[in-house]
Amino acid sequence: MLVNPLPPFLVILAGMTVVMTAAWLFQRAVRNGGWVDVFWTFGTGAACFVAAMWPEPATNATRQLLVAGLTAVWSLRLGGYIAHRVVISSEDRRYAGLREEWGAKFQANMFWLVIVQAPATAILTLTVFAAAHVGATEFGMRDWLGALVLVAAITGEGLADEQMRKFKREGHHGAVMDRGMWAWSRHPNYFFEWFGWLAYPVIAFDPAEPWSWATWIAPVVMFLILRFGTGVPALEKTMLKSRGDKFRDYQLRVSAFFPLPPKGKRS
Repeated sequence: MLVNPLPPFLVILAGMTVVMTAAWLFQRAVRNGGWVDVFWTFGTGAACFVAAMWPEPATNATRQLLVAGLTAVWSLRLGGYIAHRVVISSEDRRYAGLREEWGAKFQANMFWLVIVQAPATAILTLTVFAAAHVGATEFGMRDWLGALVLVAAITGEGLADEQMRKFKREGHHGAVMDRGMWAWSRHPNYFFEWFGWLAYPVIAFDPAEPWSWATWIAPVVMFLILRFGTGVPALEKTMLKSRGDKFRDYQLRVSAFFPLPPKGKRS
């Protein structure tokens, strides 16, 4: 089936460029880089919704609605959580670390760090567009399995976040969270964030359908970003500064990303 992703891609790229420029201006005004993540999450959710509902001929209108709904649920859950955290907490460790590292160049460097997220979102939406517009004609079991994957991811991420909130509320200052899901993965929230993007190849991937290969773009891109880009490396750099040997011991015992049984015991 022939589909043309270029029109929605260009519209989304232009829209996200505006959103992320606004994000940079806002975080500069309030001096809190965490707001960038709020703008990106809600902006990406809106972009994915547009991609899913784009009036390109689709195989199934119900699938379009499902995919659009999944992106909306993901965005509202994650965006709401991040916004609440930004409002009640000090600046995220990643941005605080960059502010210290970059010094007077922080805002100039920050602009490019922020604005590159516009084309990143446009690329991610190719996955959503493909899932909504390519695939089996009949709405069926694979669609429900895709929805189940996203529900499982949101549930897992929410549980990991709640475990971390409880740990902080208990006042474990200077300690490393290594309980619950955090005993199996150093970043279970990042893992489940990545896992949720697998919903789209579950829904629509078909090796015989060339365009359906695009459903793998988001899972691959998000894994690279979270595991090797601005996710795990940036956060662990700041954790090593603040926790030192405690975090090094944690790194030796617990998987960085994929949940695995821990090695050995707490020191």
